[in-house]
Amino acid sequence: MSRFFEELKGGLEEILAHKQGKITLQSEIIEIPEPPISYSANHIKNIRKKGPYSQGVFAKVLNVSIKTVQSWESGERVPSHAALRLLEIVDKGIYRPKLIQKST
Repeated sequence: MSRFFEELKGGLEEILAHKQGKITLQSEIIEIPEPPISYSANHIKNIRKKGPYSQGVFAKVLNVSIKTVQSWESGERVPSHAALRLLEIVDKGIYRPKLIQKST
């Protein structure tokens, strides 16, 4: 039998044992955050400048292309839901990589 089948079978056996009152299943409550706000082109630019990041560095921080950052800041495109969450995390200072200047 495959590993997947074994795990599925084990899960179903636990459900049956729980229904029969033989075991108590544990559960966790997880707080789900509210969806991120929609950031305007100006707000995105302000987040970047607060970094302070160039468009290229900001693109690397968010793992997107420079063209993507440029299109957000010009209002041509809007960030996806996942990108909105990343912008929120940077905006709130939860993730803010520091720029280190190398001396040559």
